[in-house]
Amino acid sequence: MLPLPEEIAAGLAAMGLPGTEGEPLTGGVSSDIWRVGDFCVKRALPKLKVAADWRAPVARNLYEARWLQRAGDAVPGAVPALLGQDAATGTLAMRFLPPEDHPVWKQRLREGHAEPGFARDVGRRLARIHAASARDPSCAAEFPTDAIFHAIRLEPYLLATARAHPDLAPRLEALVETTAATKRALVHGDVSPKNILCGPAGPVFLDAECAWWGDPAFDLAFCLNHLLLKCLWTPGATAGFLACFDALAAAHVADVDWEAPEALEARVAALLPGLLLARVDGKSPAEYVTQDRDKDRVRRVGRALLLAPPARLSAIRAAWARELAA
Repeated sequence: MLPLPEEIAAGLAAMGLPGTEGEPLTGGVSSDIWRVGDFCVKRALPKLKVAADWRAPVARNLYEARWLQRAGDAVPGAVPALLGQDAATGTLAMRFLPPEDHPVWKQRLREGHAEPGFARDVGRRLARIHAASARDPSCAAEFPTDAIFHAIRLEPYLLATARAHPDLAPRLEALVETTAATKRALVHGDVSPKNILCGPAGPVFLDAECAWWGDPAFDLAFCLNHLLLKCLWTPGATAGFLACFDALAAAHVADVDWEAPEALEARVAALLPGLLLARVDGKSPAEYVTQDRDKDRVRRVGRALLLAPPARLSAIRAAWARELAA
């Protein structure tokens, strides 16, 4: 046990929660996170722990707390219980879920455990959160986070990639404009396997620091992108990862009731190639895509699909499968 950092200790005191010592937790790049007894506390960092100069407003901690509350109301059990939030110190506290019965989905995928049923549940729960917020007009006013989402998602992913691929800049910049202007539902912003626990009762979502009232297509595209990339990390489970891609996409699109499902799918299919390319040439490259051969695979598929975007996700899945088989 170590003494808590001053800001975190002050945040706990402001929330009326006990604790002066804790255990630092690893794995994230955007927050300082500590376990204190049966809960954990996190504080947003102004500069993310990556090689690039990537900064984001610390006020995002407040909106993460609001997302946790909204998501928990929409789908009980889909998030850890929120225990408190202190805007002055940029800290929030939530129930700690032990890894023995809540393993991280990313680690399960790394080990080759590709379970389409679990991926289907991720898609369904995510769609239910999107749908509940879309039905509640008051939700939009709670998330005035356009600047935060731009700083932590649109700029480091799509615009940074546009600088690396100047010939694709008009296409990537148009994606940014369309995404920023599409206001449909409450968006998590970082639906990644590292932020999803495999709980006994289903998926549990963490780390909604990018919470935003905007385009739910971003959440679906962001998560599907990870399933494609995992084929490069654990090639032996490629068929399972592609089955998870199909299951998650189908489950989410099937539950879209706030707009025409085909309209959302078309936006997801437009975004996904840009996000794929961003994981090798943006500010947040996937840490396991290190071989030049694999980076070239990502670039070939991402570039081709950006230049001729499909309307259906099945076309992206097929293009990726062909690349992997080549």
